[in-house]
Amino acid sequence: MTWEQTVSLVALAVAIAALVVGLWVLQRIRQRGARVDPLISPPGPEREPSVGPPAFVVNPAKAHDVQALRTMATEIAEELALPEPLWFETTPEDPGLGQAREALAAGACVVVAAGGDGTVRAVATALAGSQTPMALLPMGTGNLLARNLDIPLDGTASLIRTALGGTDHPIDIGWIRPHRLEPAEDDGPDLATEEDEHLFLVIAGIGFDAAMVAGADDELKSRVGWFAYFLAGVRHLHGKKLRLRMRVGEGEVHQLKVRSLLFANCGRLPGGIVLLPDAELNDGWLDIAALDTRGGLFGWVSLFGKVIAQGLGFRRDMPAAASSIQFWRGREASVSFERPEHIQIDGDLIGEATGASARLQAGGLHVRTR
Repeated sequence: MTWEQTVSLVALAVAIAALVVGLWVLQRIRQRGARVDPLISPPGPEREPSVGPPAFVVNPAKAHDVQALRTMATEIAEELALPEPLWFETTPEDPGLGQAREALAAGACVVVAAGGDGTVRAVATALAGSQTPMALLPMGTGNLLARNLDIPLDGTASLIRTALGGTDHPIDIGWIRPHRLEPAEDDGPDLATEEDEHLFLVIAGIGFDAAMVAGADDELKSRVGWFAYFLAGVRHLHGKKLRLRMRVGEGEVHQLKVRSLLFANCGRLPGGIVLLPDAELNDGWLDIAALDTRGGLFGWVSLFGKVIAQGLGFRRDMPAAASSIQFWRGREASVSFERPEHIQIDGDLIGEATGASARLQAGGLHVRTR
């Protein structure tokens, strides 16, 4: 055997070994991603169940067949001896907030958010602080909250049965208030102003992840799902880093230069990826992560490896690594940026800001799971 043949065989063996390891890791990620610990409600006063009808807030752009969905919901409600469901459809002008408020005013016993993450956030905003639970009928690209809850994903009928007859649990919710730029009347320097708070259920982010959301094409998302965000992210791998000052609670001020800053209520993403392994929906903490890379593409590979490893239960920083993930926990935090930056919440952009304040509302929303 010549040396060229020997090298070729060795290269083939290494490639096969790498493929086997890659497939094993992918299987482990999927297994761990599929396992979501069921929510356990803390002891507390008994809640009186509502006797009102269930209500559906449906995004018709996401539903394959709205009339068939309504018929199925009505039939399952009848099977469970519930009143005929109230039915509301979202519009481009109102993605679900007004409809959910109408459902509350009508005495709904549960409000089912049927749509993508934007619909879920709108319904949750209306129900925040109330005793009326929200249920999910996920139809979007990311379905971020659904991935972090113990709900069945084995068919529409099963989801509706859970929505109408499942168990209610309190979860935490996050709020972020952006500090936006507003032109001054005298054409002088722009002034930062505080806008309304925006609710998030999973993750609010600034930096690379917001640029990734901004770059994801809607048509591509409809064709390839959450993978469209990955393709958009490739275009921003060499973007400028985010320079910021951050304070968690009453702690010290941190000056950071990072790729992304994340405020998380929970940490599970599409594809079985666990970005913040300590973040839980009902732990009473706001989890914060700063992600950074160095050394170009090698740094991103290193960061991806860290995320995959911590999803598998391995968390160890190597000295002089080409990437880093720093974690903090608190109940509120404030951040200011060197220049205006995009902010995304649960996969939706809310615009550019010069800073933001984030806080956690413990037990602020009731959700229905199996």
